[in-house]
Amino acid sequence: MRAAIFEKPGLENLKVTADAEEPKLTDHDVLIKVKTAGVNPIDQNVVSGSYPASPMPHIPGAEIAGIVDRVGNHVQGLNKGDRVIVYNSLFDGICDMCLNGSENTCRNGGLIPVTANGGFAEYVAVPQQNVFKLSDDISWDVAASLPVTGLTPFHALMEASLRIDEDLVVFGASGNTGMIATQIAKKMGAKVIAVSREEERTKEFGADYVISDYGKVPEHVREITHGKMADVVLNSLGAKVWDSSFASVGKNGRLVTFGVLTGPEVNLNIRSLYLKQIKLIGSTGGTRAELRELIDSSAKDLKVKVWRRFGLEDVKEALEALSAKDREGRILLDV
Repeated sequence: MRAAIFEKPGLENLKVTADAEEPKLTDHDVLIKVKTAGVNPIDQNVVSGSYPASPMPHIPGAEIAGIVDRVGNHVQGLNKGDRVIVYNSLFDGICDMCLNGSENTCRNGGLIPVTANGGFAEYVAVPQQNVFKLSDDISWDVAASLPVTGLTPFHALMEASLRIDEDLVVFGASGNTGMIATQIAKKMGAKVIAVSREEERTKEFGADYVISDYGKVPEHVREITHGKMADVVLNSLGAKVWDSSFASVGKNGRLVTFGVLTGPEVNLNIRSLYLKQIKLIGSTGGTRAELRELIDSSAKDLKVKVWRRFGLEDVKEALEALSAKDREGRILLDV
């Protein structure tokens, strides 16, 4: 089969071959013919070696959408031709985290495409428990954005217990996770204050207010909320906006974070933390139950801005494009 594969880390070592070995199925696996794959920073980290990959040689590709080709002998409820996506957290199902429904924090888990081959290939085999069916009215662009780009902010907002009529500040609102977070928050009944330099595009996703000046975010939040400040702040960008995101949280507010694009190390004012009773929440991935809820409640209505599309043969260019300063939306591979 055709696949993007590397034998040692480094983008220069990523090759597209026509004779990669087709995945073997166990009794509980599903073989998926990949239709569209999202190009995600996870894939950059895997190819570069920042995330040690196994097995080797290795196929990247974290966000997978496709069509069921074959199923293992013990697979039920899935049939050839079904449109599906892949939940990319691997889990044992028996640890205390899994038994509490938190497969994303499984104590013995892994991640597609870090500890298993991913979807930058014609076919991928995954456990049935990681496969979710989609209806025909969900586009492939949205489908390929649900497993990571969609689920990550959805889980973060669930962790923050965002409620109707609350004020939510979204940093990086025109980015991939930001545009999904904005739409989901509006469906949850929140008022969204988007921080982005792309005012027109951000408002297309439903933002109530847009702050374009990153240097004066708390001041604008104070004005918009009449001094109350935000109930929830979502920081997916990391250290560079930490101070302004923390300063934008109101009393009994929640700051939820899942990204380190601008750095992982920050300073924390503990006095402000306890005087305002701020809750700091780290969030990673999402659960299977949340992915099912996201599909059922929001997927048909979600909008995804696609910046560029590539064929599998141009996978190197697609990965390089993730770092482009003028990137405005998703990068997808049509496999």
